[in-house]
Amino acid sequence: MSGGRLQQDAPYLAELRRDLLRFASLQLRDDQLAEDVVQEALMAALAGEEDFSGRSAMKTWVFAILRNKIVDAIRQRSRSINVSSLSPEDDSLDQAFEALFEPNAHWQPESRPRAWGDPEEALHQEQFWAVFDACLKHLPDNTARVFMMREFLEFETNEVCVELNITSSNCHVILHRARNGLRRCLEQTWFGPGERAC
Repeated sequence: MSGGRLQQDAPYLAELRRDLLRFASLQLRDDQLAEDVVQEALMAALAGEEDFSGRSAMKTWVFAILRNKIVDAIRQRSRSINVSSLSPEDDSLDQAFEALFEPNAHWQPESRPRAWGDPEEALHQEQFWAVFDACLKHLPDNTARVFMMREFLEFETNEVCVELNITSSNCHVILHRARNGLRRCLEQTWFGPGERAC
């Protein structure tokens, strides 16, 4: 084996490992288990790097491996994680979102979502994902966790509810908050007029 990027580029591997660990820790809430799944994902990626087709970014491919490891770990874990602290953590978001709407539930004129140009093009740009990651980090941890379980790990809503011991309505409220928070952040840093932040 001649070795691919993961084997030859130590700084890239260190940065990738840090990002993987941050994501795994957010999802699993168990530092040791996060270390274990990241190690397993990296070992699988190193072992299979020669078969990597290059149809997606290397980071995307390794994250897909990690995603499967995290889903397996969550489903195998026998204990339930209590995140009843979701609501207090997000109270400030409720006030911010209420200010976006008029009493008749219509958008305030200055708060209406703006046109995003060509979002399909943006989705394929690596810089967009760096901005998205930064926006995700600005969400409260538990809100980001629910969003990532549903949208990235692709758990069904009922699975998220069982795993986190929350109600379906609470889950939908949290997802709504997360999507609105991400939308506002992306409008300010990426899709807004003028420059695109990195």
